[in-house]
Amino acid sequence: MKVLVLGGTTEASALARLLAGEGRFRAVLSYAGRTRNPAAQPVETRIGGFGGAAGLADYLRGNGVRALIDATHPFAARISAHAAGAARDAGVPLLALRRGGWTAGPGDEWHRVPDMAAAADAIGIARRRVFLTVGQKEVAAFRDRPRHAYLIRSVDPIDAALLPPEAVLINARGPFDVAAERALLDEHGIDVIVTKNSGGTATAAKLAAARDLGLPVIMVERPPVPDVETVETAEAALAWLRHQAILLGV
Repeated sequence: MKVLVLGGTTEASALARLLAGEGRFRAVLSYAGRTRNPAAQPVETRIGGFGGAAGLADYLRGNGVRALIDATHPFAARISAHAAGAARDAGVPLLALRRGGWTAGPGDEWHRVPDMAAAADAIGIARRRVFLTVGQKEVAAFRDRPRHAYLIRSVDPIDAALLPPEAVLINARGPFDVAAERALLDEHGIDVIVTKNSGGTATAAKLAAARDLGLPVIMVERPPVPDVETVETAEAALAWLRHQAILLGV
């Protein structure tokens, strides 16, 4: 049974490892075209887009895909919309594998905003030192706020033309621990953190560090995504695929 996994997340890699051990499945893990140096996977991989929902539907039909797993980032709303449309058009069952979001707890000072522009505005007019942990494409929203000083952390390098005038860039990949995050915030004299509600454990330590230091967090909430069947773990996605295999007589 051929399975296409739209990936780029920790959950997608975890599912790939599980599928590699299941002889009844032949999995293809697909990365978006902007992915740089993806980690080696135990299943077949591809890099690049499909040409929107219509192109993805053609791929599903033309390659005999029997199930589609959308395990993209919670903020990859356009890809998720394409997946839903393609699965519907091609008649292929779809499951979203999407980690749960973060929730504020006692001692947290979160300011929730709907998008990056609102996050940039929420920093305020007075000069502040900002720890910015958003994606490469979202950094541009802060470029026109030069009154602030930014510490920006990204997995991949960011084009200098996209950075605010006063910015320090750190390239690093999680998981991060709380003690190291506290030390980083102290070292750079951070006043406020701006982040996306990505969920998961790999980068959650900064939120605990902010709580310990009494720092406010500007939290960009997730965009709306299609209403499809959803699970939060690779194990649950594998169980769903096993059920689909039974329904298909595989």
